[in-house]
Formats: sequence, structure tokens, C-alpha cells
Amino acid sequence: MTSLPLVVKFKDIDKEDLSLVGGKGANLGEMTKAGFPVPDGFAVTVPAYDLFLSENDISSKIYDILAVTDVNDPAQLESASKKIQKIINSSKFPESVFKEVNIAYRKLSGRFSHALVAVRSSATAEDRPGTSFAGQQTSLLNIKGEANLQIAIRECWASLFTPRSIYYRVQNKIKHEKVGISVIVQKMIQSEVSGIMFSIDPVTNLKDRIVIDAVWGLGEMIVQGSYVPDHYVVQKDTFAILSKEVNTQEKLLTKKNNITEEIAVNKKLVEKIKLSDEEIISLAKLAQKLQEHYYYPQDVEWAREKNKLYIVQTRPVTTIQDIKSKSDKDIKGTNNSISNNLSPVLKGIPASPGIGTGVVKILRSPKEIDRIEKGDVLVAPMTSPDYVPAMKKASAIITNEGGMTSHAAIVSREMGTPCVVGTKMATKILKEGQIVTVNGKTGEVFEGGQKLSTADSLQLTVDSKPLTELKTATKVYVNLAEPDRAREVSKMNVDGVGLLRAEFIIADIGIHPKEAIKRKTQDVFIEKLIKSLTTFADSFYPRQVVYRATDFKTNEYRSLEGGIHWEPKEPNPMLGFRGAFRYISDPEVFNLELTALKRVREKYNNLHIMIPFVRSPDELRRVRRLVNAAGLFDDPTFKFWMMVEIPVNVILLEEFIKVGIDGISIGSNDLTMLLQGTDRDNSTVATEFNEMQPEVIWALKRIIKICHKYGITSSICGQAASTYDEMIEILVKAGVTSVSVNPDAINRVRKMISETEKNI
Repeated sequence: MTSLPLVVKFKDIDKEDLSLVGGKGANLGEMTKAGFPVPDGFAVTVPAYDLFLSENDISSKIYDILAVTDVNDPAQLESASKKIQKIINSSKFPESVFKEVNIAYRKLSGRFSHALVAVRSSATAEDRPGTSFAGQQTSLLNIKGEANLQIAIRECWASLFTPRSIYYRVQNKIKHEKVGISVIVQKMIQSEVSGIMFSIDPVTNLKDRIVIDAVWGLGEMIVQGSYVPDHYVVQKDTFAILSKEVNTQEKLLTKKNNITEEIAVNKKLVEKIKLSDEEIISLAKLAQKLQEHYYYPQDVEWAREKNKLYIVQTRPVTTIQDIKSKSDKDIKGTNNSISNNLSPVLKGIPASPGIGTGVVKILRSPKEIDRIEKGDVLVAPMTSPDYVPAMKKASAIITNEGGMTSHAAIVSREMGTPCVVGTKMATKILKEGQIVTVNGKTGEVFEGGQKLSTADSLQLTVDSKPLTELKTATKVYVNLAEPDRAREVSKMNVDGVGLLRAEFIIADIGIHPKEAIKRKTQDVFIEKLIKSLTTFADSFYPRQVVYRATDFKTNEYRSLEGGIHWEPKEPNPMLGFRGAFRYISDPEVFNLELTALKRVREKYNNLHIMIPFVRSPDELRRVRRLVNAAGLFDDPTFKFWMMVEIPVNVILLEEFIKVGIDGISIGSNDLTMLLQGTDRDNSTVATEFNEMQPEVIWALKRIIKICHKYGITSSICGQAASTYDEMIEILVKAGVTSVSVNPDAINRVRKMISETEKNI
């Protein structure tokens, strides 16, 4: 027979035992020995599988079938897989293996009980640098009892010959007969929350980042791409949380009556952040320790049960590019972008960098993979390992669901295929046969075969002129920017600050926020921001202060220390990389503002936030999730406003309101420019800029009317309210709840409002 053990405990194996227990088993044993929090278990070894093959004399049958199979023919591949799995599942389980497994299972369970266990395959060619089997073999959860365990082990053996496993080995030139399989039996963790983390950013390859994804329930839903997970980014060494993005989750995978099934998430948890800051930092520290232990970046599966964190699995990250410490071009974000001035038809989560163009093929299930031809763009609700043969042919991949650690993302990065996930609507918005260009670095999908260049990525936002959001019936607020004037202006006849511009404060801090993060001095940046915000909040307390988040143009950001390394040169900065799109693109930077805001609000709850230039309801929704992740919505007194300053805000205002805002503020300067197609700062055409024209008045009245309909506040903070008395009269008669003006216009505007209200 064999002198090697048929079953071994985790504590008796380590990373040197890959040939005995496969990559997964070797890593679990290594972590157990090193003291990491790994759920207890044992491995059914490769010799046990070899014994099964020899006792049933089926090796030659299996390899004869594979020898005549063309893996590029989906029908042949599927047929061969079914034949081989039928042979394995109908063959006798070795008596000696059955005996050893039962002894180990009883010891794991304890007296008078049958433990629930997770049963997973562990191939000898997986989980090592250069290869990633990405869920190709079977994982069976909540297995209970010796008889069920035996069935599960045989299913894992059979999973070595699924279509995707066979295909993967052929594509990677791994001989079938050289791959053995072990089966891992591990005490089941009934995850309240679970997920995946990387000790390096798997998309950008930034080595000083730890990326964590989290879902409610069992973590299989992340790899399957069923849900868009929460996404957290932590800085190495300092363990500062650079960004948090919360995503809604309506269903979860869990054990119910000893059966694993999908159930509805408690309504209170649907939009709640999955992990506390303390838990995020604890996981990040484990990730860094694992990398230090293995001397290689790690892809880690984790779970939380009864407030205790466990490491369920770790493997090397297989998609690290050989990159230098970021050239100027990389830092500016100028690689992998579209040169044409076009808006994307679809946006999602950037999962695998690169650009791919091709014909859209929408696949509803793996049964349709034979429809994909080389160079097509594969579009699906989500992918699973069964899609891999088709993914190999695709020029790009787009999915409705999933995060950057879903199956589609992991496999795409390994294959070097551009990929965008979590788009929500890809299978509805994109049409069969349509030609699209996919930018996997920015998460954008453009219509047509676009010309590629190193031009900066497209982003639209708005001019950073006065914009804000205010509250209560025809109140007078003030537009402010300089902390030195806060005390003086607070003594005037004003109801609060309707527009607190962030740009002046950031300019006083002096350093580009991304440069501060690079230097690991973001705490200093935050403290300076807190000091300025506190000056305003304290001066006007308890009157409201509405902080408009940063709306720098790229040319303005470049003037800050270090800015030249981070900002692209844009031909038209006014319509460039600004406003809300920046927060989604650089959540780490936005989180600096949110952190400062939350700290100040611990003492001054009169400080609120307003988001400038939001180009779509989905963009607003994504920004709102970032604000939610920072914990600001935990305080019911916190207000979240949106600027109305581009035509789409006027046209789709009801849809923006439905996302969840407390009010709007009209940025009449930018709204007028974009309605009239003119630039008031361009002397050649400035004479055509006129805020009193009929189209502008029509837009203002429409905005106020819709705000009344939905019971939210409406305000204006553009120059028009400070300049034109007739504008004040129009706004008050329309029912605007407040205006925000320059300090020198406070008394005149208040008087005009008073006279108009008397006439009404």
C-alpha cells in the first residue's frame, strides 16, 4: 500500500507538505503552526486519493478520455468531464481511508456530537506563485456526519475533473497525471461576516496598501460575485484606514436547519457597514503578518463568528506585475485611458487594468460559453469557474455583480484581461452585437471602438465657483472660505454658512492630499483640516455650516506641494477631473475630509456636507456609500446635500432626490454656463453669460417646485443671488427656502427678501 499517512491534522503539516496535502492544506498547516487564528481541522491526503484510484483501477480510464479531448471544444470538454466524474462518484471508497477519516472526524467533533465541517479540495498545483485555481475545485459547507463526509470527499476528488479544471491545466501546460488532490476537512465557522483581503492592492499593485472585501454571511458569495462587497483600504505600517465603501446587501448565504441556503438580510443590516474600524485594522495586521511570514503578498480568506476573526485560507497573490515605484505617468493616472471626449455608457468597479475592444456577447449561464469567439467582450450577470474557457477568449469582461475579489476579477487579473465588475446594469444597458471599449483601470465602458492613447481618463465635473446647500424658509446664509473671517462674519445678521469652500482651506494646508498619504503624514493633513473646520463650526454654533467638499480643478491641485506628480494636464479643467467623480476615483483622499468632518461633529453637530457636480444618480449613490462608511449617517442630525449645477441635475432631479439627500443648493454660475454653452471667464464670450435669461429662470423654478414636492430644502449659492435683486424676488416667489450670498450682500438681500415676502 503506502507508508505515507492517509489523514493528517493541521498541526502536523506545514508549507513543505504541498505534495502530501496540496496548496490549501499546506497553508492551513503552516498558519496553524505559526499561531494564526485558523479553525481546527485535518486533511485527507494525496496518498488517500491515489489509493482510491488504484483500488478501483480507474487511472487509465480517466487519462484515456482526456487524451482524446479537445478542450477548446466546449461540447467535448463537457462530455469528458461528465464521464470522468461519473467514474469517480460510482467507484468504491477505500475502507482504510474511511476508517482514518472517521477517527479524525470524531476527534474534531468531540464526544457525543457531530461537528459541522467545511470540506474543500486542495490540489497540488494550486495556491502557489504563478498559478491560481480561483475556486476551480469543489467547496462543500455545513457537512455533518460520517456518511455525508464520505460523499463530500468523493465529490472533491471528482472536482479535479470539472471542465474548468481540465481546461486550466491544459492552458497552463500542467500534465493531468502530475496533479494530485487532497481534501481539507475544517470545523465550520458560521460567519456573521466574511470576505477576502489582499496584502497588496491587486489592481494597482501598490505595495503599501491592504485591501479588504466583506459580505454578510458566508464568503462564497464574494468569489461567486453574487454581491458587491464592502471595500476597505488600509495603509501598511500605520494601519490608517484610507477609505471605506459600503455596499447594500439584501441576501446572504448561511446555515439554516443544517442546510446552506440564501436568505434575506435583516433590514437593519442591508445598508450597514460590515466591519468596525477596530476589526478592519485587526484584519489588516493579520494580512501584513501573513505576508511577512510567507515573504510574499497574500490573498486571504477570513471570517468572523461571535466577534472573533478567523483566517480560513491564504495563498500567494498571482497577479503582481513587475512594476517600478511608479513613474510620473503612472502617478498621474495617464495609462490605460480613452482619448476621445466621450462619456462612458456604463461604469463599474475597475477589476483588471487594460483596455479591450470587441463585440458584446451577453451570456446568461455557462451553458452559452461556446457563443464566445476570440476578441469578443464577455458580458454576464456574474462569472463562475465554468466561464473560464470563454473568459480566455474574451478581449474584456464585464459583470453586473461582484467586487474586485470576485471570481471574474481574480481570473481576469491572472489572464491579463481588462475587466469591469459591479456595474449592476451591464446585461440591460449593453446590447448583443454592440461594439464597446472597456477600460479596466477606470471601470468605464465606452460605446464603439475608441482610439487608445495615454491621454488622461475622462471625467466630467464642474467649475468650482460658489455652490452649496441650505435649509429653512427664506433664510439668509453666507458664502465663506477663509477661517480668519469666520468670527467677524458670524456677528452679522446671517443664519449660518450656506457654502464653506474647501479649496481655500486645502490650499492653506499646502500639500496635495495624495502626496500626504504617500509620505504617511495624512494625520497632520487631517489635524489641520479639523482646526479650520472647527473655527467655522464654533464661530457660527448652533447655526448650520454647510461644507462643500473639495472641488479643485486639476490645474489648481497641481499647484499644491507634490501636486505635479498626481494631477493630469487637462485641456479643459473646468469640465475635467473634479467634484464627485474624484471622491469615487480617489476614496482615500475623500476619506481625509470625511474623517476630519466626523471628528469636528463630535463636538459641533452644526457642520454638514454638500457634494458638488454629481453627474448621475448612481454617482451620488456611490458617494453616499463612502459618507455612510465613515459613520456620519449614524448621527440623525447630520445633513447630506447635493449641488444642482449641471443640466442633468435639473432633468433628473427626482431621481437624485430618491437616492437620499436632505436638500439641494443651486450653483447658478455653472448651471448658467452649461445651459448657455458659454464661459463667463472667457473674455471673448463672457458677454453671452446671463443668469437672468428665460432658460435659467425656467430651470430655477423647476428645481424649487420638485424640492417642494419631495419635502426637501432648496437653496441657491451662485453669484446671481448676490447680484440681482430681481433674482431674489423670483426665487422667494417660487418658494426657495434659503439663499447664500457674499458677506457684503447680506443686509441688502435680507431686506429684499423681507419686502418680497410682505408683497406675497
